[in-house]
Amino acid sequence: MTRLPVIVGFGGINSAGRTSFHHAYRRIVFDLLPSDTQQEVLLDLATLTNMAEHKNGMWLTQDGEQLDANTLIESIGEELLAKTLIRRIHPNLFDVDNVTVHKATSLDSADKNEKLSFSIKAKSLPNNTPANWQIQEIDSNLVKVTVDGGLDTFFKDTKELSVKAAGQLPTGFDPSKLYQSRNHPRGLQMTVYGASDAIRSTGIDWETIRDSVRPDQVAVFAANSIGQMDDLGFGGMLKSALLGKRTTSKHLPLGYAQMPADFVNAYIMGSTGTVGTSIGACATYFFNLEKAVDGIKSGKFRVAMVGGSDAPITPEIIEGFRTMGALAEDSALLALDQLANQKEPDHTRTCRPFAQNCGFTIGESSQWTLIMDDELAIELGAEIHGALPAVFSYADGHKKSISAPGIGNYLTMNKAMAYLRSLLGEESLKNKTFIQAHGTSTPQNRVTESHVLSEAATSFGASGIPVTAMKAFLGHSQGTAGGDQLHLSLGVWKDGILPGITTSEAIADDVYTKGLHFQLEHQHYGVEHFEAALLNSKGFGGNNSTAVLISPHKAYALLKNRYGNEVLERYTKQLEKNKNVAEEYNQSAIRGETKPIYRFGLDVLGGDQLEISDSHIRLPGYKMEVDLNVESEYGDLS
Repeated sequence: MTRLPVIVGFGGINSAGRTSFHHAYRRIVFDLLPSDTQQEVLLDLATLTNMAEHKNGMWLTQDGEQLDANTLIESIGEELLAKTLIRRIHPNLFDVDNVTVHKATSLDSADKNEKLSFSIKAKSLPNNTPANWQIQEIDSNLVKVTVDGGLDTFFKDTKELSVKAAGQLPTGFDPSKLYQSRNHPRGLQMTVYGASDAIRSTGIDWETIRDSVRPDQVAVFAANSIGQMDDLGFGGMLKSALLGKRTTSKHLPLGYAQMPADFVNAYIMGSTGTVGTSIGACATYFFNLEKAVDGIKSGKFRVAMVGGSDAPITPEIIEGFRTMGALAEDSALLALDQLANQKEPDHTRTCRPFAQNCGFTIGESSQWTLIMDDELAIELGAEIHGALPAVFSYADGHKKSISAPGIGNYLTMNKAMAYLRSLLGEESLKNKTFIQAHGTSTPQNRVTESHVLSEAATSFGASGIPVTAMKAFLGHSQGTAGGDQLHLSLGVWKDGILPGITTSEAIADDVYTKGLHFQLEHQHYGVEHFEAALLNSKGFGGNNSTAVLISPHKAYALLKNRYGNEVLERYTKQLEKNKNVAEEYNQSAIRGETKPIYRFGLDVLGGDQLEISDSHIRLPGYKMEVDLNVESEYGDLS
């Protein structure tokens, strides 16, 4: 019997807000929601952004005014919405109009009859004094330098970025204030918040889950695609000497791309099980998801945390993508919309998948998915938000330019469709499945990805598979983009609304549409209309992946065939208890009362504390032991 990987918890943070309990999804389809649900979304954003505090049953504004929930939302609701999704980069990250740069120049004396001279602190003299410098002491701290010839130097300056929009986390949200962040890079701060959110969304204590399996039956697969490139990670290490600063002991180790996985193991879950980091540009999340899905299906482990945390909104990364011609620059957007007399474009509409567009919009996100095998989920009464039976990943083969598209995505999408047809049937594939496209908003992507999707759809006889693209609202969070696609797709089965690509007014003429229906408006389909989704990633460098996601109601129907009514009745009773606990966490988070899990220096084990024999290893604090009764698979070779 092959185990079915099911989603029992999910959480994180992106530009739409908190992911758990579908808050981020609901921010996107906000206008179609009932008023009480809208209020929950806004109250959650109010505490996230520190615009309000809940105290003694009332809400306090930043000015100390005490309001009830309705009055608070009436007064700041529009402002809260404006602090989310793609928008102009806020100065709390950096000032896009005044980014620090250094200009190289050469100084000479204005009077040809005199040599250039200046005074400088003695301690600031270079270690290797240039040969054309003459140094004269003025006092114990100051010297005079006379230069025979020119002086090569740098001037500190600022410049205005031509790219000013991004999918930034809600303005005012600061994960570093929620725990002892100890100069952690932003992506790792987001990791602590996001992974904690995912675990608590289950309504089951992590210790209960951990005690239900052996220590080596847990896995964590997580990464980001670029590494921590801000000033507290690799960015600080690379810039410190040029800025006259000191490289710290944290710059290098905390910069590595596998650090999100390491932080979850060390400070949140305390896992001693399988760990891994797969990196594949935009497909990074799905590469890690594939490792988890395959491991659970094989029985190698029973619980897996899959995640990613990317914080790439820095001037350097933006400039790197801009020089590639990959990002939507303000001038190009103005030209696209024929706005000759306007200084800036509408920054909320910079990302326009499958429409007339001019580049992608960078975003930041931390997303975490907790997966179990179906048997454990049933045993613990865990809520099943969906199933992940398969992920397909393939490369592009030979290519001229490393950034050019190739053939790998045709393999991943067609394999996923064939798998889905085999599992749920042709009717489900053709009429009850939607596609969550990669949808970057570049002219090249709109053509190449639409061709992939159209060829796959028509090959399987489909005439109108709905296509949506979450990057229209969130931006492109690089390696974590797959997590955004996965978690926001789950919301479709909660509220029945398939988000449209509302930033795109019309599909571009060069987009392939046969077999597809590009969803340009939010649309009510009902919570049980779709049985599955295909999540697509078409990554830089030839990293392609397509994940098969089964709806919660269809997953339950499949499991009913496996377990029968009696087992599922017991499951349902425990499920209701766990859902109540999970909702208590949700309401506590809305009120701003919860803090992330961060177990620094707790329950640290050493080798001398282990009980080791030839049949098992027992770890203090873990209910079950590691089984050493391991059999070789190669009996025929012995």
